[in-house]
Amino acid sequence: MDDPDQKQVQSQEQLIGDLRQVIENAEELLKNTDHYTGLMYQAARAKLAQALLAATEELERCEDAQLLRMIEATHRANLLYRDLSGEDKLMRAFH
Repeated sequence: MDDPDQKQVQSQEQLIGDLRQVIENAEELLKNTDHYTGLMYQAARAKLAQALLAATEELERCEDAQLLRMIEATHRANLLYRDLSGEDKLMRAFH
């Protein structure tokens, strides 16, 4: 049976990857449309730039949360297996 926590982690990783792709595409679009000077273009570009900033901040928040989960999981594994030194951790990784 599939682990619900594992599915959630995979979903979050997919979301982070999708968000990165959207940010890259938006940055490219802004870069490639900077020569348009009409008011409608400039207004649309300003909205996109603001949305891009919010998306970038959200991506950073998601990546920070993911990093904290990885650190906590590592800590729990160290406690579970009583890894007291770096050598203990390394040897367990190869067993």
